[in-house]
Amino acid sequence: MTDYVLVHGAWGGSWGFRKLRPLLSELGHQVFTPSLTGIGEREHLTGPDVSLSTHVDDVSNAIYYEDLTSIVLLGFSYGGVVVSGALDRIGDRVDHLVFLDAFVPEDGQSVTDLIGSGDVSSAPATDSERPWLVPPIPRQLGSPAETAWAEQRRSGQPVATFTEAVRLATPIEDRDLTLTYVKAVSDPGEGPDSAFWRAARHAESSDRWRYHEIETNHMIPLMEPEQLVAILVDLADGAP
Repeated sequence: MTDYVLVHGAWGGSWGFRKLRPLLSELGHQVFTPSLTGIGEREHLTGPDVSLSTHVDDVSNAIYYEDLTSIVLLGFSYGGVVVSGALDRIGDRVDHLVFLDAFVPEDGQSVTDLIGSGDVSSAPATDSERPWLVPPIPRQLGSPAETAWAEQRRSGQPVATFTEAVRLATPIEDRDLTLTYVKAVSDPGEGPDSAFWRAARHAESSDRWRYHEIETNHMIPLMEPEQLVAILVDLADGAP
């Protein structure tokens, strides 16, 4: 049995893993999907002081208080920055670190730094009374009904989660854990020079990383959960 900790992306919530959780659980694994403060089912806790540090605390505390060790820790999209920031606190509890179509930061980088000019943190807020909220980017799922269901649950993201820099005392590639990057290769809204593709090309060319591709758009956990489960289970079993 393996313990999986799955960290969702911006504007999302643990509901984004609703198709993935039962597949892993049916195989006998424990699955933890902590929700990040201020978004998803914790949207009621949002505020201008919610930052990347808040989300790092969310994940680090979930792992510590559940006393999880030898885990597979996965960060999806923005969640890649969160799991990276948590390594200084709980890195000794992680066997496998998975970036799922995610940002892979270095020390001192923020989401804004990784995206560059025209980043999402400069998008106009949809709520004039809460100008510190970044509106969600529309995402397509497998059907209009699924897309509408998910869009109703995507909430504004506190801007400080995008502008605060990650702190890493030790570079990710120098840590004693395995590294895996999983890339969605069929997202029509993503250009070849995106931060996700830059991270993917590096992983594919590096002996330090395991690299996989899935033929779908960015929303891998909701679009292709079976393919993702196969990768995660092989990883825990020691397959390349």
